[in-house]
Amino acid sequence: MTIENAPPVQSMPDEGELVLATVREITAHGVYVTLDEYNRLPAFLHISEIATGWVRDIERYAKPGQKIVLKVIRINRIRKEIDLSLRQVSGEERRAKIIEVKKTERATTIVDALKAKLNNNEAAVRKITDSILNQYDSLYDGFEDIARRGPKALQKLGLEIQLAEPLEQIAKEKISIPIVEVRGVMDIRVKTSNGIEVIKSALRSGEEVKTSGAQVKVTYLGTPRYRLIVKAENYKVAERGLQNALERIKTVLEKSKGKFSFTREESRKQLE
Repeated sequence: MTIENAPPVQSMPDEGELVLATVREITAHGVYVTLDEYNRLPAFLHISEIATGWVRDIERYAKPGQKIVLKVIRINRIRKEIDLSLRQVSGEERRAKIIEVKKTERATTIVDALKAKLNNNEAAVRKITDSILNQYDSLYDGFEDIARRGPKALQKLGLEIQLAEPLEQIAKEKISIPIVEVRGVMDIRVKTSNGIEVIKSALRSGEEVKTSGAQVKVTYLGTPRYRLIVKAENYKVAERGLQNALERIKTVLEKSKGKFSFTREESRKQLE
């Protein structure tokens, strides 16, 4: 057999790596699984690595067909034997791995949508994915940044407009950006003759305050109450925007000896 005609070498994980596995068979000694991310490569989870202490019933921890996150603890690359552990996987590691897998699946879905959008032009799709991976740690990270920041994110990819436009459209269609909302009710009282104008100026000043990544809005509830709403991608940015807006409003009101109080309401989280 020539080198050119030889079968491809099957990739294997590294020791210490977290893998997503599908339970294939349960025996008295442990669990046989296949590795989802490595072309269903077979591996073994010994009963001693399922949990700390004596395991009476393996099916309390793994059932046939179930997908579980495991850690690679030993590899024999010559014999292609892989030993795994469940007990050495922390809850935080398990959650992080599941998120990583879901992001990879979402990225694959977006790439497929791009192929369809570009009439299966493989060269164009490859150019897009290569450009993203040159700037981001993963395809999903790039797609998410494009969905969030649009042209600002696309600018650093250096793609032609005929590739950038469909990329932005697909990213925004397929990825919903989480938006958090912090809010509260302001009680505002100004007794001067121009009180209404002072209040309008104060509220306008609050809405126009510049906080990167935050959007500020004031709604009228009925004299003397007004609702202040700040939306952002995370609570840290939203809180900063809220404090900036409140300080600006309070400053304007205090110049006219207005009275001001603020009552927090429950924060909200939504998808854009």
